[in-house]
Amino acid sequence: MLVFDLGPLTDLPLARTAVDRDADARVRPDLFSELAAEPGSRVLALWNGKTLMDGDSIALHDSAVAGQADLLCYLGRIVTPGSQADIGAAVTLAVLTDAAAAAIEPDPERWLSLREIGHFLGAGDSALMTAAVALANFHGSHGHCPRCGTATAPSLAGWMRLCPSCQNQVFPRTDPAVIVLVLDDDDRLLLGSNVLWPEGRYSLLAGFVEAGESLEQAVVREIAEESGLPVEYPVYLGSQPWPFPRSMMIGLSARVVSGHDPDALLPDGAEIVDLRWLSRDQLRQEAGTLLLPGPTSIARSLIELWLVADGGPGIEASARAASADAAATRA
Repeated sequence: MLVFDLGPLTDLPLARTAVDRDADARVRPDLFSELAAEPGSRVLALWNGKTLMDGDSIALHDSAVAGQADLLCYLGRIVTPGSQADIGAAVTLAVLTDAAAAAIEPDPERWLSLREIGHFLGAGDSALMTAAVALANFHGSHGHCPRCGTATAPSLAGWMRLCPSCQNQVFPRTDPAVIVLVLDDDDRLLLGSNVLWPEGRYSLLAGFVEAGESLEQAVVREIAEESGLPVEYPVYLGSQPWPFPRSMMIGLSARVVSGHDPDALLPDGAEIVDLRWLSRDQLRQEAGTLLLPGPTSIARSLIELWLVADGGPGIEASARAASADAAATRA
C-alpha cells in the first residue's frame, strides 16, 4: 500500500483574507453616510455577480459609485499586509443596476466573475470579492420573510434582512458540502463526471451535508450513493467558501474499505454518469486533454495536493509536458 501525507491544504484561493470585517460598525444607523464622507473610503462595484479589474487587482471606486447602487453592504476594512494592527480603507459593496454598471463600464466583457479571477487575487481582494458575491446572492434570494411572506429590507449594513411585519431577522445562510479525495490501496484517485458537464470533464465527488449529519457521515453516504463504494477514515484537509450561491466546501480524503474491490464502481446515473480511477502517472499523461476543475475551486487544490505528494510535477506542468509531447508526435 502506498500512503502519502496529504494535509493540510493551505492558501486556498477563496479562503485568503486580509480584511477586518469590522462587525461592530454594522449597527451604526448612519454608517454608509459616514463612509461616504470618510477620506480614502472605497467602493467595490458588483454587477450580475461580476466586477472590474485594475491590472491584477479588483478595481475599487470612490464613494460616488455608492450613490448609483441598488444595494449597499459594508464589507469591512483592508488590513495592511504584514500588520494585523494596521487597519486601512473601508470598503462598501455596491450592487449595481444594468444602467449604473453601463455608466461605469459599458463593455460587458470587462466585467469578470469570481470563478474567473479568484485564483490569482491577493488576500484582501479575495476576501472582499467572495463576501461581496455571497451577500449579493443572499439579498437576491431573500426578498420575503420565510415566516410571514412580507417583503424584507436590508439591515445591519447589509448583513441581515429584517421583516417589518413580524420582526423576523434573516441572516445569510451557508450550506456545508463535503468534497472528497477518494483513494484506494494503490493510492489511485477517483474522479467522476456529472451528467450536466461536457464530455471529458471530471472532478472529485461531492455533496451537501444533510440535516442531523456529521461531516464524516456525509462523506460515507455521498460516496456510497454516487459510486457504490464503501469508504472509511475521512480526514479533514481544508475548506473554502463557494458562494454559488451559498456553499462552504469542506475538503476531506477517504479510502475505500480494505478488502473491497475498488473497481466495482456503480455510478448513480442520475448525477454521476462515469467514474474513473487514475494513478498519478495516468493523470499527468492526460493532463493536457482531461477537463479538470478550474483553479479557483477547492477541487483543483485537492487534486493538486494529491498529485504532487510523490514529488512529481503538478497539473499545469504536466499539461504543458503532455502538450509538448503531442506536438512532437504530430511533427
